[in-house]
Amino acid sequence: MTPSTTGYRIHALPAPSLDDTRRSGLDASGNPVERLVAAGGEPLRCCLRDAAAGDDLMLFGYEPPLPAGPYREVGAVFAHAAPCAGPATESRYPADWFGRPQVLRAYDERGWIHPATRTHDGGDPEAAIAAVLADHTVAVVHSRNIAYGCFMFAATRGD
Repeated sequence: MTPSTTGYRIHALPAPSLDDTRRSGLDASGNPVERLVAAGGEPLRCCLRDAAAGDDLMLFGYEPPLPAGPYREVGAVFAHAAPCAGPATESRYPADWFGRPQVLRAYDERGWIHPATRTHDGGDPEAAIAAVLADHTVAVVHSRNIAYGCFMFAATRGD
């Protein structure tokens, strides 16, 4: 891994979790994975880019890793139906997603929502994430779709 230029790391869905979902055909709640062909523009959580029209996708319930507690939840995400190369980088905000407003939901070490939670308009998402992570009582930030609330990726302090 290369050192982060932003001061944080971006985390896509973990490959082992995706492999388990692809192999079993079941999501985090035991529901069948939905297979579909992309219309184009679907946000892919495996490689942190938008899908191209015609991509084979799966839509499934994903439980982002947090300690067991009241704020742990499952939400729908898109990923490639077959393994892909993953994100281009873990040290920069996903290029396809600049300009997309997001909620930056901050969590503390217990996995509880932290008051540093905020929104951004997509104009300078890297500064917004860095500002949330500047509070050292924040353990992880989940970037979430502002309209649908679904998980996009996690961010943690980098080196």
